[in-house]
Amino acid sequence: MSLISIIAGSTSDEPIYNKVKTVLDEKEIDYELEILSAHRNPDKLEEYVKSTDSKVFICVAGLSAALPGVVAAKTEKPVIGVPVSAKLGGLDALLSIVQMPPGVPVATVGIDNGKNAAHLAIRMLNLCE
Repeated sequence: MSLISIIAGSTSDEPIYNKVKTVLDEKEIDYELEILSAHRNPDKLEEYVKSTDSKVFICVAGLSAALPGVVAAKTEKPVIGVPVSAKLGGLDALLSIVQMPPGVPVATVGIDNGKNAAHLAIRMLNLCE
């Protein structure tokens, strides 16, 4: 069973999700990685979110940065959004991720800061012990 699910909207996010993987590998935390776009694979994304046993989601997203919010709308589990500097220096992604409506919370880390997303996910898991 994976404790953390890393979801990226595209393989172009690889430099960022590799930062997440590096920390989780160092800490020997089980995780799984899925490349699922909120726009290109909405049904497959919903199926994955509802079926995984993971305790925390880390969503890496640039451009419209819809992925973390869509995942948060489909689960009661914690979701961490990692904005990617794909356009406008990542400010567009940061603002999209941080401005979730009431009842759809997404924790947000700094632009391209996959390492902090991994550390935050680990701290969330530690609360459950």
